[in-house]
Amino acid sequence: MKKLITTALVAASFSLVSGMVSAADAPKTIDQLLQQIKTERADQGKINAKREAEFQAERGDKAALLQREKNALAAEKKRGEDLNKQFSDNEHKIAQLEDDLKTAQGDLGEMFGVVKGEAGDFAGKLINSNVSAQYPGRDKFIADLGARKQLPKIEELEKFWEEELFEMNQSGKVVKFDGSVTDIDGNVQTTSITRIGAFNLLANGKYVVWNPNLNLIQELSQQPEGYMVSAAADFEKATSGTAKVYIDPGRGALLNIFTQKASLEDRIESAGIIGYIIMAVLALGLVIAIERMITLSVVAAKVKSQAKHIDKPGNNPLGRVLKVYFDNKDIDVETLELKLDEAILKETPALEARISILKVMAAIAPMLGLLGTVTGMIATFQSIQLFGTGDPKLMAGGISMALVTTVQGLIAALPLMLAHALCVTRSKSVVQIIEEQSAGLIAMHAEKRAD
Repeated sequence: MKKLITTALVAASFSLVSGMVSAADAPKTIDQLLQQIKTERADQGKINAKREAEFQAERGDKAALLQREKNALAAEKKRGEDLNKQFSDNEHKIAQLEDDLKTAQGDLGEMFGVVKGEAGDFAGKLINSNVSAQYPGRDKFIADLGARKQLPKIEELEKFWEEELFEMNQSGKVVKFDGSVTDIDGNVQTTSITRIGAFNLLANGKYVVWNPNLNLIQELSQQPEGYMVSAAADFEKATSGTAKVYIDPGRGALLNIFTQKASLEDRIESAGIIGYIIMAVLALGLVIAIERMITLSVVAAKVKSQAKHIDKPGNNPLGRVLKVYFDNKDIDVETLELKLDEAILKETPALEARISILKVMAAIAPMLGLLGTVTGMIATFQSIQLFGTGDPKLMAGGISMALVTTVQGLIAALPLMLAHALCVTRSKSVVQIIEEQSAGLIAMHAEKRAD
């Protein structure tokens, strides 16, 4: 194409030069004109012949290029056919080899399936085993063995067997090792850890758990009951002999469930404002009961001491009654009896003060608890109406919270009733001593008047 453009440019230039020459040297005769025309025609014929030759050459090149591409296309088609045939032959060979492999494996194929299944199950056990807290990364080889598609080697089967024996052996041992424990705030502390077989881990006198997902040992967000934790702390401190400890047969599953258990503070908070009112009633009643018991105990001691020294009236209920007697020794028996009864009546309200309110509080507490339960059940049924009964935990949690106020009411009523009974008994005992002494004085005065 480049040659064609060059030839055209040369021809145009030649024509332009010829035109310029002809203009400058125009023929003057017919013979000269004829000769000039022949000359120019011959020159133009040479140019045209040259251009035609170049065009023919270019056409030959294009034909050769087209033929070359056709040959390449035919070669690729043949190569594709050969590859397809080779692919089909390879598939047939692979199928034949697989059949030969199954035939050659015989019982080994069944053994491979058993090993693969057992390795998969055992890898899951190793991941969650507390032994892995001391020896991490043991499950990698077993997991690879379970995911493998070819027959395991004898050495690999022996290693698999050794890992199972090692797990069985460690499950029956109580050992201590140093490790890192992450607390609930995310702080990491290196400390001594006690491993009880594959069941539990203890650290710093508390239960800790192995988290295989994060590959670390964590403190529980909430420890089990205090007596269990105390036994765990004593067990961790023991150096010989036997010691009592509570273990989790679920290898940490039950401990994780315990963390979801509501604490005492959570239950009190779930009772709401009615629960706080019940606790306030209990606290106020206990304060009154303590004050009454202390006051009545002091008064009872003074009255008993006064009963031994009747001739010396003091500043106590019995002493004030005796003073009335000594001030009215000369009057008749009936009048003296009335005056002593009046004195006793004056002392009785102080001895029985604030005792009756304990009885009222003991009666109010369970009623408040019942009120809280009813309101809680109403809220629970409203939740059921809105969200349905698809989640049993929602119903159980609501009912549990509703019943907390009933428990609080009963817990408050029992000590208040007991405190009321004790205060009444102590008050009556003091009043009885005063009445006995008063009756004795009246009898003694009547005897003297009779003489």
